[in-house]
Amino acid sequence: MAAAGHDPLLQPFQLRHLTLKNRVMSTAHEPAYSEDGMPKDRYRAYHVEKAKGGLALTMTAGTAVVSPDSPPAFGNLFAYDDAIVPWVRRMTDEIHAHDCAAMIQISHLGRRTGWGQDDWLPVVAPSPLREPAHRSHPKQAEAWDIARIVGHYADAAERMQAGGMDGVEVEAYGHLLDQFWSPATNQRTDEWGGSFENRLRFPLAVLRAVRARVGSDYLVGIRMAVDESRLDGIDTPTGLAILERLKGDGLIDFVNVIRGNIINDAVLSEVIPIHGMASAPHLDFTGMVRERTGLPVFHAAKIDDVATARHAVREGKVDMIGMTRAHMADPYLVRKIELGVEHTIRPCVGATYCLDRIYMAGEALCIHNAATGRELTMPHMIEPTDAPRRVVVVGAGPGGLEAGRVSAERGHHVTVLEAMPWAGGQLRLAARNPRRRDLMGIVEWRVAELTRLGADVRYDTFADDATITALQPDVVIIATGGLPQNPAVESGGELMANAWDVVGGDARPTGDVLLYDDDGSHSAMTTAEVLARSGARLEVVTPERTMGVDVGGLNLVPYARAFNETDTRVTLNQRVRSIAPDDSGRLRVEVGSDHSPVRHVRIVDAVVGDHGVAANDELYHRLVPASVNLGEVDHAALVAGRQQTVCTNPAGSFQLFRIGDAVAGRNIHAAIYDALRLCKDL
Repeated sequence: MAAAGHDPLLQPFQLRHLTLKNRVMSTAHEPAYSEDGMPKDRYRAYHVEKAKGGLALTMTAGTAVVSPDSPPAFGNLFAYDDAIVPWVRRMTDEIHAHDCAAMIQISHLGRRTGWGQDDWLPVVAPSPLREPAHRSHPKQAEAWDIARIVGHYADAAERMQAGGMDGVEVEAYGHLLDQFWSPATNQRTDEWGGSFENRLRFPLAVLRAVRARVGSDYLVGIRMAVDESRLDGIDTPTGLAILERLKGDGLIDFVNVIRGNIINDAVLSEVIPIHGMASAPHLDFTGMVRERTGLPVFHAAKIDDVATARHAVREGKVDMIGMTRAHMADPYLVRKIELGVEHTIRPCVGATYCLDRIYMAGEALCIHNAATGRELTMPHMIEPTDAPRRVVVVGAGPGGLEAGRVSAERGHHVTVLEAMPWAGGQLRLAARNPRRRDLMGIVEWRVAELTRLGADVRYDTFADDATITALQPDVVIIATGGLPQNPAVESGGELMANAWDVVGGDARPTGDVLLYDDDGSHSAMTTAEVLARSGARLEVVTPERTMGVDVGGLNLVPYARAFNETDTRVTLNQRVRSIAPDDSGRLRVEVGSDHSPVRHVRIVDAVVGDHGVAANDELYHRLVPASVNLGEVDHAALVAGRQQTVCTNPAGSFQLFRIGDAVAGRNIHAAIYDALRLCKDL
């Protein structure tokens, strides 16, 4: 680790008149925390927390839309509404109070949105070409559209300036600006298309209008795909030529470098890589852009650890390094570097639950930091108690480890009991897929934190009633997880192997294999990927109308890639009805639909099932009579973040709670959130 005084990440950077106190930033992204298109309390608290954590610049919005006919695709801010100014002012004032700069990204989404929301205005684009990701058929922008949108950009920039923002970043990868200058999306033959100069006409008009409105002393930058990585798009020489033009005309003060395009999930995952993909894949390209243009350069793309960020700055690849998802995992990342305790930084594991959650449920959440996005109710820094208690946690999966960690941070005397020789629970199975092994960072960080905090973690310890009672606990938290269950079938269920057995290596199906996915989660998809890559001839059957219904778009990409490369068959809207041996010794499987009585037969060598997990709750139920609360949870107090004070059995000797899959099958984030909100005030 570099000494603080010489650490490249902690050196200031002068961006024209603005002094940034270090080289770490959070780049523009849309967490979808807005309310009525405004950055209200939740949105503000999220960015202010990162400012408290020590970073130099937080780029808000991803993106703030400049026109009503650019309706939000996922919770975007309304930069076209004057009502946003006081909300922006309050946010920037609170960010500035922590010596952190604030900027905002503005854009017109062009074809990258939908028409059936907000004001139901038609989507506009340079040419009537549909974007695969958002699927709207746009109209070709008319001259009056172009004129008004140019004015809308200038109006939006003026509002952001009035709101106290230190600068604006204009989005130009996948949005209207670059839809005009890219030959892949601009097929016009009038003065707004065709030649390089004509394709630049609209973007130049926008940037000139913005610069004229905010003045020469205000910071204006661009986040740009300098190379679109597609044969019919902007290549590197063209991208560099555009930047030289913008720089020469005095229109931009910095460039935030992107390489790639975002027209579908497959290519988006190259721009925003997930776990199992290379770290910092575009860093050398970014360094080339910095060297060739001489512009101040920002960049973020899977820069999820301090060592990589430090290398990026030290080697002159960037001026400001974006650690955006890393700050969702730990907003106090920079402060921990400053204090010399970077080993305590909660790692980003690249799961990209944050981004997938936006599209699936309308809010960004970190897979293993349940306080992110909940800053108004959940703490990132745990306050110590003045009344230490004896806390026993049973189970060292993600939820149990988090319960132990938070309780130990509170100052309680914590004992964690784990039946296996190691921590991790079900997560260890997920990480057996080599592509997903980074998930173990969720476990490894918590184990290290429990050691640092002096908790007593006992492996190879089967926790029964007597073992727990002997510890004389004040609080018992059951985090025993779940047990695998197969989908119900009419007959032959005993002939079905389970997904856990396959991923764990206890079952090794070969030949023709049918995987019956009646859960739609990563568990089934990981099992399918393992089977497909093992050489099995695989068919995935699911009653859902889409594959991996609970797996987000970016995480579905590598599964879909594996299925395509192995010629795996995916059958939707079908259930396994029955399984029986046939005369050849193979299995005869009847498959039918909820929509019709017709059935079809498959002859296969093995059937594997996944129906999620059932709560492993026997120990919990045995302990209930001895507890003061009889296991009862005050839901109102839990949701409000208050202590649990239920006492329905005064003769009991301890409070008893269960969390995670020991309650019901859910996911990693749910288990960690259970633990945090239960234990933060314990």
